[in-house]
Formats: sequence, C-alpha cells, structure tokens
Amino acid sequence: MTADQVREVVATYGRLAIDVATLSDDDDLYRAGLTSHASVNLMLALEDAFDVEFPERLLRRQTFESVSAIRDAIQQLHAESNA
Repeated sequence: MTADQVREVVATYGRLAIDVATLSDDDDLYRAGLTSHASVNLMLALEDAFDVEFPERLLRRQTFESVSAIRDAIQQLHAESNA
C-alpha cells in the first residue's frame, strides 16, 4: 500500500478545500479543509479500500491528520492482522 493509494481515497472522500496532489505526505489534512464529518466518510472509505477496520484506539484526529499518518495506521493494522 502506497501513499498514492491513500491520496486517491483522500481526494475522493476527504472533501478538501485544495487539491490533495498539492500537499506533501505530512501536510495537515484538517488545515487543508478536512472536517470532522468528512473524516468519518474518509475513514469508512479507507476501511473499504484497504480491507481494515479502525479500532477505537485509532479513532482520533492524529490518525487522519496526514497522508503519512493514514498510511502508517493502515500498515499497522495490516501487520497486526497478519501477526
């Protein structure tokens, strides 16, 4: 799973005020216009796209704050499910 795959989902479901392609992997998605409501839609789309389920411990702002944070969380969930 790559940052580009995460970006595609963010671009479709994040409803950002600016183009996600103009952001670095570490830029704050909330500063770019991600709202609480959009973050829920984004989380559901990420779960579908990457076949994961975000546990309660990851349901916090920091998990969805940037493309790299999202990628890291999904990689962690995949590693835990394969352990």
